[in-house]
Amino acid sequence: MRAHERILLAIAAAVLLAVGPAQATAPDWDQTANIKDAALRLAEMQRTQGATRAFAFIDACYKTHSLSSKYTKAFEACIAQDYLETQILALIYSRLEPDTLKRMGAPTPELLAQTMGERVKAAFASYKVPKARVEAFKKAVDEHGFPVFFRALFPNVQTPVPKRPLLKK
Repeated sequence: MRAHERILLAIAAAVLLAVGPAQATAPDWDQTANIKDAALRLAEMQRTQGATRAFAFIDACYKTHSLSSKYTKAFEACIAQDYLETQILALIYSRLEPDTLKRMGAPTPELLAQTMGERVKAAFASYKVPKARVEAFKKAVDEHGFPVFFRALFPNVQTPVPKRPLLKK
């Protein structure tokens, strides 16, 4: 390959990377089943390895699956798991006094929600997922994912209803 051909290929690659993925097409998978499965897998990890490992897994999940040129079932599971893990920690931390959280070196529930919201917003934006689909996804996680996740973690406790949504409209 000649030098100018390599340059043209490099420019074409740079343009494709700069443009990014087109708007996400509608999922061709069962989102409710994907959310429930993601909730169960995360609950198992949370129970056996703890929250720190769960967040490390979610971080690695984002890094791996965000490399795809299209919005995928696996990437959607990352987002659901991030939302669920943050929601459960915010629920637990909301029962603690601010001084206790400070002594633990733990973030406030508000900070957890804010940083998760930024991650999720960036994740959906990177694939140009329309706002209506984001809202439907959030509702599905709240209605189907959270109860599954909570019952898997705390089988003998009634599932609470979070006081306010973590993801703002």
